[in-house]
Amino acid sequence: MTLDRRRLIASGAAAAVAAGVAAAPRTLSAQDRGRVVVVGGGFGGATAARQLAGLGHDVTLVERDAAYVTCPFSNAVLGGFDEMPALTFPLTQAVTEGIRLVQDSAIDVDPVSRTLTLAAGEVLAWDRLVLSPGVDMRFDALPGYDAAAAEVMPHAWKAGPQTAILQNQLAQMEDGGLVVIAPPANPFRCPPGPYERASLIAHYLSKTKPASRILILDAKETFSKQPLFLEAWDRLYPGMIEFRPPSLGGRVVSVDAATRTLETDFGDVAASVANVIPPQRAGAIAQVAGVMDETGWCPVSGITFESDLVPGIHVIGDACAPGAMPKSAFSANAQAKVLALALDAIFRGATPQSPKLINVCYSLAAPDYGFTVAGVYRAVDGKLSEIEDAGGLSALDAPADVRAREADYARSWYAAVTHEAFDG
Repeated sequence: MTLDRRRLIASGAAAAVAAGVAAAPRTLSAQDRGRVVVVGGGFGGATAARQLAGLGHDVTLVERDAAYVTCPFSNAVLGGFDEMPALTFPLTQAVTEGIRLVQDSAIDVDPVSRTLTLAAGEVLAWDRLVLSPGVDMRFDALPGYDAAAAEVMPHAWKAGPQTAILQNQLAQMEDGGLVVIAPPANPFRCPPGPYERASLIAHYLSKTKPASRILILDAKETFSKQPLFLEAWDRLYPGMIEFRPPSLGGRVVSVDAATRTLETDFGDVAASVANVIPPQRAGAIAQVAGVMDETGWCPVSGITFESDLVPGIHVIGDACAPGAMPKSAFSANAQAKVLALALDAIFRGATPQSPKLINVCYSLAAPDYGFTVAGVYRAVDGKLSEIEDAGGLSALDAPADVRAREADYARSWYAAVTHEAFDG
């Protein structure tokens, strides 16, 4: 279905009203005020902490790193038109009244005593625990690819040092080189991300090393927003990007980091630069807490995001599996708002309302060329299900000014969501 921009904006505004929380903290009676520990300072965790504090609850935000580097717009760094400092947000900026920030790693969870133990030895008591740990790479999933190999064939699927490695390799590559991108099978963080990455690397190469090529060796036959990406590649980078699905030998079965060689079902491919994105799973604390199942993800309620496996623990963001909603920063932000309202209702002895959530995923194929996919979700039998005909895709064959406006929408969304999560 083609995306109706005005309808999407209207529904998005309604969702913001429904899920938003007043910025100023309110006064609660002692029995209504909850102690919430939030682990993870990304789009899900930081937003949840700020929303809960705004509702008057006592919040401790635990994050290992002093600053959060966003995956959204990290591909623009690879494209040569953005810089890492613009994507880096000190967590101290996220702190508002009612939030205590602790820079440490969570290492143990006791759901019986309702405590969280930190690496430095501090033990935090909670009434409700919120986990937003993001993803960990499954270094056991692809023969030859481990943490050491990632220093040579970077995944760059956590923004920061890995992004810098890949950016430096692209800068050092000679013209005429082959860049190989190897995306995993679903599900994984940001399904359109590898294809936006191919587009923006092509943008960089077309200006600096135009004889180079990009080969996508994919574990999937199809990918998110495929018609829109293919159209963009044909318009902007004809002949530079090749997509090779498993049926054409695209599935990578092993890698050799020493030679930057990727073995496929149909033969070996030697890369000048290899971006290997391995399968993922929920961050490590989810497994420690017992909320991760055999899929590697955390099954949760589509209404409260409470774990199906351990009562009292809620999981949001990329780590959770609430149903049909994809893994994205937009999803994490929306889930955090719904979670805050649900916990507020629980602490007051009320019944959480069944929500409707929106996910909008923007992709850039060039600095002035963007497009969008959107979905609207509601709880059906306790899990999130996509509402038919409520979302859609940007139209194919759109003129250049429409694509430029969509790129501007992406930047506007990024400015708004980072302000909401990280700017006190």
